[in-house]
Amino acid sequence: MRVRINKKISMALTLGLGFGFFASASFANIVRVSQTASTPGACGDWSSYRTFVERFVQADGRVIDYSTPAQQTTSEGQSYGLFFALVANDRATFDRLLGWTRTNLAGNQFDAQNVRLPSWLWGKKPDGSYGVLDPNSASDSDLWIAYDLLQAGRLWHEASYTQLGQALAAQIARQEMTNLPGVGPMLLPGPQGFKNGGVTRLNPSYLPLPVLRALAHEAPDGPWGKLADSAYKLVKTTAPQGFAPDWAAWQNGQFVVDPKNGDIGSYDAIRVYLWAGLASPADPLAKPWLAALGGMRARVAQTGIPPEKVSSTTGAASGEGPLSYWGALAPYFKALGDERGLGLARTRLAALDAGVPGREPVYYDRVLGLFGTAFIDGRYRFDEAGRLVPSWRNACD
Repeated sequence: MRVRINKKISMALTLGLGFGFFASASFANIVRVSQTASTPGACGDWSSYRTFVERFVQADGRVIDYSTPAQQTTSEGQSYGLFFALVANDRATFDRLLGWTRTNLAGNQFDAQNVRLPSWLWGKKPDGSYGVLDPNSASDSDLWIAYDLLQAGRLWHEASYTQLGQALAAQIARQEMTNLPGVGPMLLPGPQGFKNGGVTRLNPSYLPLPVLRALAHEAPDGPWGKLADSAYKLVKTTAPQGFAPDWAAWQNGQFVVDPKNGDIGSYDAIRVYLWAGLASPADPLAKPWLAALGGMRARVAQTGIPPEKVSSTTGAASGEGPLSYWGALAPYFKALGDERGLGLARTRLAALDAGVPGREPVYYDRVLGLFGTAFIDGRYRFDEAGRLVPSWRNACD
């Protein structure tokens, strides 16, 4: 089974940055909210991206989460790194990340004619050597890698990326999909270990609407358009209080609370709000998807902070979410037109660039911070077909 070590350790390292610290930050140094991709902030130096590459990406293209004992690399980290490199128009880093993924996570079986789903976890083994720690793949990362390749092929006019992305998408559809009667196609978290004894375990954060739309556009004969509809049903049904759970399940013809992890929403679920905020307003599912997740907006409006953990069935909450949560919620607040929530997010995210003496930067904070700040600053957006629209493609010419 897949265990997300990095998010739990991220919490332990970042919760020391309490509300009082952030509340004292001045709004005077916060850039005004970008309304379009043509604002100056979208075209200037992306120092946060450079910091991410310098700190977390090895020269050979490996993304390392230093907060873990195994110095682990995940297919998730590689997929996000590829996306950021594309947003930054940094093809050299994109190719390094892709090369490392091909060699180490896919066993050199990663071309259009022979593509293997990459292993999700790589790092230091008990004997001190480095290699694959879990050969199972992670479908969310696979979706993002396929998406990154398809968009890179389009934006950089490189057919080999497109062909590999199409081949990977076909493998995802073949190995990581199931069908839920009365709902439609659904993404399994991975090929192995998620269908047992009549229970199918699911992860709502694995289904970004823009990614599904783009795959549907590139592969109209695939399950992707119907999967978007199924994903919305999953999110809406499992968030009765407007809060997404980390995990859910399908049993006896209905969505139920996950028997393993319960109804708690925390470090996985925070991305559900992020993906909803990133979706194009022109997408017919964008508005209802956001409406299904209204609990988080209401809670932050009431308390000034996102809860670290929340029950998706009762709304009972505890703790204070770390910086990564604010990175995820910034696009969500922007999409909702919630200026107060967006202002709170901007104030707290300023700490990512300011840094804290004696505190190492945390992988998950940096990753979700890049997604969030680059979006609200206009460095990228998605159109209604899910295609990536980076600022360098038009506004920065």
